[in-house]
Order: sequence, then C-alpha cells, then structure tokens
Amino acid sequence: MPNSKVLPYLEAMFAVGVWGGTFIATKIALSEASPATIVWMRFGMGTIILGMMVFARKQFALPEKNEWLYFLMLGFLGVTFHQLLQATGLQTAKATTTAWIVATTPVFIAILGWLALKEKLNGIQILGIVLAGLGVLLIVSKGDIGALFTGEEGAFGDFLILISSLNWAVYTILSRRELARHPAARMMFFVMLLGWLLVNVWIFGFGPGISEIANFTPAGWGAILVLGIFGSGLAYIAFYDALQEIPAGQLGAFFNVEPLVTTVLASYMINEAITAITLIGGAIIILGIWLVNRK
Repeated sequence: MPNSKVLPYLEAMFAVGVWGGTFIATKIALSEASPATIVWMRFGMGTIILGMMVFARKQFALPEKNEWLYFLMLGFLGVTFHQLLQATGLQTAKATTTAWIVATTPVFIAILGWLALKEKLNGIQILGIVLAGLGVLLIVSKGDIGALFTGEEGAFGDFLILISSLNWAVYTILSRRELARHPAARMMFFVMLLGWLLVNVWIFGFGPGISEIANFTPAGWGAILVLGIFGSGLAYIAFYDALQEIPAGQLGAFFNVEPLVTTVLASYMINEAITAITLIGGAIIILGIWLVNRK
C-alpha cells in the first residue's frame, strides 16, 4: 500500500475504534447523569468541533430554503431520537451486546432498500440476513434463545438498541439525497446542529436541565469528553476524510472492527465478561453482514 494511502485507512480505524469505545463511555457517564444530559453535552461539543472543521476547510455554506426541513428531520432521526434510544437502552443493555446489535445496521439497510427502493436481494444476501439475526439472538439470549420468550434473558434496553439500529438504517437511506448535494462533513454539521437544538427541547422541556453537570466526577467528565471530543467530533472528521479516499463499500468493512473493540474494552473497563457465546454470535453476525454486502 503506497504511503499516501496509509493515512485514510488509519483514519478509518481510528473512527471505528473510537465509536467502539463510546458505548463504554456512555455506560460510565450514565452512572452519574441521565441520558438527556449526556446527549446534550456530547453533541454540543461535537457540533462545535465539526463546525470549526467545516469553517477551517472553507466548506461552509447554508442549505437552500427548501432543505432546512429535510435537515431537521435528519437531525431528529440521526441525533435526537437515535441517541435517546441508545443512551436509554444502555441503562439496562450491556455495552458489548449493544455494539453487536448496532453492527447489524447494514442488514436493516439492505432490507429497507429492498422494501422501499426496490433493490434486489439474492439468496446469499437473504442467508446473510438470517445469520445476522441468529447471531444477535444468540448474544442477547446468552445462547438460550428460548429464554427470550419466557423473559428469563434479554433486557428492555436490548430492544431499544435494536430499534436504534433500524432507525439508523432509515436515517442512512434518507441521507443519500443530501450527500449528493453537500460535502459529507458539512451535511453532518447541520444535521448535528439541528439534532442538538432538538435535544435542548428534550433536556430543558422534559429533562433535568443542566443541574446534573455539577455532579460529575473526574471519571464522568472523562467519559463525556471522550463522547463529545472524540466520538462526536474527531471520529466524524477522520471518517469523512477516509470516505474521500476509500470506496464506501470497502470502508463499510471497517465497521466489523467496532464491536470487537467494544468487547475487548468492556472486559477491562467495566468488567463485562467475554464469553464463548458472544464470540460465536459475533462471528455469525460478521459472516451474515459480509454475505449481505457481498457483490
């Protein structure tokens, strides 16, 4: 690989590595504050960092008048609603389980593409969808799928995370139109800004306001800074830089690394055990995703 091509791959690995760690950081922050406070602080920081980057690279331009409502919808789906689901879900779901469920987003994208965009699914892709679903069931049920139906295994948070994965697939498909009109980083800046403004309605209208910020310990602040500066700022910049150099289909393969990062870090940082069923289920999920995305 030529030296000039190494940096985009390093940026892609950095982005997915950081995003793999954000589930753990969210779990840590949730022990000290509500989901509303965490999301408000995280995306407030992320909006500032992305905005600075867009201005520094002279990519700033206001959307057209008829685009604002569309950006607002994307902000609600991609930031407000999505993060409400994930942060609330992580109150009861494990970070490791969350990462593996979120990894199935490409499967939902394929299904929605088939339903809404009339994109074809062949037999191999259908097999991949079934395998990915089986892998998730194995991880959530800890290997006893029948226990899901009796309520002995599985948390309500797992269900919320699954809904967030479907929601992100919807957001991804709806974003395609605007990505054809705007640089990715500029589009994400406005999406994040509008989504964060909607979070203000959530935190000040129905949540605790900013009263919880005073309660953060150094560990809580560390988690928030990781989420805001790295997870919602620098990781997005690195990812979009990589996207300019690496084909989207190839870049998608990097997301298979994300749940592996979460699994390893969670075992060291928050004592979530690495079990054989997690590794088996994860391998089945990765195989399923590969079959879905396979040309």
